[in-house]
Amino acid sequence: MTVSNDRTEPSNRRNLGVAGACVVFVGTMVGMAYAAVPLYQLFCQVTGFGGTTQRVDQVSDVVLDRTINVTFDANASSGLNWDFKAVDKKVTPRIGETVQITYTATNNSPHPVTGEAIFNVTPLEAGAYFNKVQCFCFTETTLQPGETLEMPVVFFVDPAIVESEETKGIGTITLSYTFYPRADQEPVAALSVGEDKGQPKL
Repeated sequence: MTVSNDRTEPSNRRNLGVAGACVVFVGTMVGMAYAAVPLYQLFCQVTGFGGTTQRVDQVSDVVLDRTINVTFDANASSGLNWDFKAVDKKVTPRIGETVQITYTATNNSPHPVTGEAIFNVTPLEAGAYFNKVQCFCFTETTLQPGETLEMPVVFFVDPAIVESEETKGIGTITLSYTFYPRADQEPVAALSVGEDKGQPKL
């Protein structure tokens, strides 16, 4: 019996060591997955990669005698019971001219809901030249039941767009936003079931 215990204890220690290593590995991978999202957003904002627009603090001091069409697209994910739309469907500013347009969002849910918008520009090459002075992207937005919110976007198209071989022939740019529910939010369906049964929300 003594020999059996001597053999079992080292085996248990090895098993605990392996289990501990697995926990550390999984925790590290989860942490990296969460960090990847903001890092990717930062990378896109700085470089314009993937049609991501640029964020600036001041307007252009150069306005060209040439116009460009800018259209606006609005989408809400299937998990967000919002009516999200672009009030202004299309504008035709001069390149370098500062323009303000408006999106609206209405919460059709009977509960307060928080959403967050991501965006991109097509064609992708135009992303680095589409400069936003004011926007609602990457900002948590909470709407009360039935509430409608107007969300302005102030932007201009960088005059340098006409100097690049890849972009000088672009005649139309589309700015697209998609709203998603905040990741840590409890689904509305779950809330409804709990409240109907008189159970506390988890």
